[in-house]
Amino acid sequence: MAVAFINTRRWRIIRFYCIGWTLAFVFLSIVRGVGTTELGSLKFDFLSSLSISITLGPVIGLISGFAQILTEERVQKYRSLITLLIFRMIYGILFLMLLVLGAYVVYQFYFGTSLGIVAFAIDAGSGAIYFYVLSVDVFLTFLRQINLMLGEGNLKKLVQGKFLVPREEERIFMFLDLQSSTQLAEQLGHVNYSLLIQDCFNDLGNAIANNPAEIYQYVGDEAVLTWSLMSGIKNENGLKSFFNFKMTLEKKRDYYEKKYGVLPFFKAGMHSGMVTVTEVGKYKKEIAYHGDTLNTAARIQGQCNVLESELLISEILADNFNSDAYTFTAMGSISLKGKEEKVALFAVSQK
Repeated sequence: MAVAFINTRRWRIIRFYCIGWTLAFVFLSIVRGVGTTELGSLKFDFLSSLSISITLGPVIGLISGFAQILTEERVQKYRSLITLLIFRMIYGILFLMLLVLGAYVVYQFYFGTSLGIVAFAIDAGSGAIYFYVLSVDVFLTFLRQINLMLGEGNLKKLVQGKFLVPREEERIFMFLDLQSSTQLAEQLGHVNYSLLIQDCFNDLGNAIANNPAEIYQYVGDEAVLTWSLMSGIKNENGLKSFFNFKMTLEKKRDYYEKKYGVLPFFKAGMHSGMVTVTEVGKYKKEIAYHGDTLNTAARIQGQCNVLESELLISEILADNFNSDAYTFTAMGSISLKGKEEKVALFAVSQK
């Protein structure tokens, strides 16, 4: 599956930076334009400053957004800290140059000026603005990293206090596990095995870039994905995520076989039901889901080897799909560890 140039994940990044930079410039306009006097030769009132901010914010946001996409998808992968620092320094210089160019064009468009671009760049008071801009860039990058640590969209919910009190949600969970992980760890050694897991989970992120899946946890060689019930069922997103991941790994067969001597293979179990979501921890906070739904999904994944299936889902979940793209094969009612009642399972395969 080819990844669209602007997929869901990339759009979230661009939207975040466009909104962030626009708000930052509006804030700067308020601070500079209310009760203060400009030091430089470019003097304009609050409303004029606001017009520039609203125009310039999305432009700078696009630049920052694409730079962040480049960093996450290209630069951060297996690069040393020194390389990352050098990249950030070069980016900072280029970013300020683009900022000056963008501000100059916008200012000329609205008001016009006889100043050349060099005089415009070094006008009195510019140093403080550049310091502010670099500080905002660091702050937004910091927020982006926190968002990645918590999971897409959870930072906003955390700030809103939605997880302070436990609440119930109906969700789908997928437990995705690397096949023959113990054997691979012994074969590759700990370092190469960890690099393999890094590669696999990076490709998992690429495979679900256009999917509303949330990666809840990484546990060793296992990833836990979750959806709200409706988003997981809609467009068969829950099933697509697994087979898109499988296809992504297959397309990179040569890479994996050349680097690790093996093509990684994952098996998965899925189940849906009510869970409780809440914020846990005092000194290390985490958003946690609790409930039998997770335990059942994990137990279903554990039956993949026994039933010789790559993807097993519960009957409760299977009843929600009406698919022409996938085949559901009844595997019978299976006793799962820790469950008193047997659970009816279906193996899912592509037609």
